[in-house]
Amino acid sequence: MKVLVVTRSGKELIKDGLELTDSATVADLQEAIHIRTRKYYPSRQRLTLPVQPGSKERPTVLHYKKSLSEYTNGSTNELTVVFKDLGPQTYALYYWCFHYFKRIMETFFVHRFSHATSPLSNVFRNCAYYWSFGAFIAYFVNHPLYTPVSDLQMKIGFGFGIVCQVANFYCHLLLRNLRSPSGNGGYQIPRGFLFNIVTCANYTTEIYQWLGFNIATQTVAGYIFMVVAASIMTNWALGKHRRLKKLFDGKEGRPKYPRRWVILPPFL
Repeated sequence: MKVLVVTRSGKELIKDGLELTDSATVADLQEAIHIRTRKYYPSRQRLTLPVQPGSKERPTVLHYKKSLSEYTNGSTNELTVVFKDLGPQTYALYYWCFHYFKRIMETFFVHRFSHATSPLSNVFRNCAYYWSFGAFIAYFVNHPLYTPVSDLQMKIGFGFGIVCQVANFYCHLLLRNLRSPSGNGGYQIPRGFLFNIVTCANYTTEIYQWLGFNIATQTVAGYIFMVVAASIMTNWALGKHRRLKKLFDGKEGRPKYPRRWVILPPFL
């Protein structure tokens, strides 16, 4: 069987196509493509049947376990498939790893903590939380039937997310300077950058950087993670906002806490 592999623009990915046995599966085809194009390993490939120009039907995705002959309807020994590079899967991995590497480095070199220890139970709770959601999201983003977003949407999402990650890092630097090296500096009114308009700008940028990730990958699992994380951080932010307003009430010479958003402008 001869298989022509073309891109969505109609250009041949592999010149003159590939020759496979009549019993070959979609997985065999993916491996053959990998051999000829090295960087396109099987899990990075999405293969579909061509659709008529102007058709609004969703293309049929080839399942890796099925025989190629099932997609020819037994009428020909030649098959044309449309290749899509699932690049966002690779980029999502880099983005995810960068985010948590950044958090680890901030823990060592940026944050100043008011308590020297944390309950042991927090280790198990946090690991279960992050590992479970990491596996949940990775399953859908890396699934063979994953449907990627457009290249433009991917670039906008990851670009916005990276900007928010940089902003988040700067917010942490500003918070660091509010505490003394001993961690006993007490409460101060956060000022500068986004803190001039949002009480918990560090949480704001954290949530919005996950929004960027989800714009770029677009999975239900990713949005569930963002909503859960946003709910937790919103609860923390409301508590901190109340404490700051109570502490800086403008009485007896104390400064009055300025009017600000709590965490999610323009919503909260």
